Amino acid sequence: MKLPRDVSGHDLVRRLSRFGYVVTRQVGSHMRLTTQEHGQHHVTIPAHDELRVGTLEYILDSVAHHLGLDRQELTQQLFGT
Repeated sequence: MKLPRDVSGHDLVRRLSRFGYVVTRQVGSHMRLTTQEHGQHHVTIPAHDELRVGTLEYILDSVAHHLGLDRQELTQQLFGT
């Protein structure tokens, strides 16, 4: 599945909340999310209107690795119809 090109930081935060991620702090335009599922994991997401594709790939790689999924599976669960 191809990554969407119009994902905002806030939209990604909402979608990651399904996996137990919650915003634990925000400094400027960056939000730090934390989950306790499968052990503690932190990820920082820019609060931009549209995330760059490379930034989105990096975030999804980190989350997928933590959850024990491949990025394709995670992308399907987050953005699939």
